[in-house]
Amino acid sequence: MSLTVQERIDVVTYRLEKAQTALEQAKGNLPLRYWEIIANRLYYASYYAVSALLIANGYLAKSHEGNVRLFGLHFVNTNIVSSEHGKLFQKLLRLRLKGDYSDKYNLTEDDVLSLIEPTENLIATVSELALQAISQEN
Repeated sequence: MSLTVQERIDVVTYRLEKAQTALEQAKGNLPLRYWEIIANRLYYASYYAVSALLIANGYLAKSHEGNVRLFGLHFVNTNIVSSEHGKLFQKLLRLRLKGDYSDKYNLTEDDVLSLIEPTENLIATVSELALQAISQEN
């Protein structure tokens, strides 16, 4: 898929907005203690932000695992972002899959609650990098 500069800017902007919305949805479910939903929304918040960063830099993954791999290859392994962010993104994907598809395990507060602040930090970091990348396009 080849995007024009303006299309790439529009997609990146939209995905960053979706990241913030998904993060707010995760936090909005805290009083309800819907741990699977919170894990899902935390993952998707990070997914939208990471995919925005990838697109802003001309990379396009074809799967969720592809996003994890490209993020690791181009941003974690090159020390642009911390290895903790890379590990967190992987963990959020695993938890989302477990929460959405496991027939034997329900996510708990212990699984999810401690991930909110680190996810906020991940989103802030990759959002800033994505915005820097598209600002160079203008």
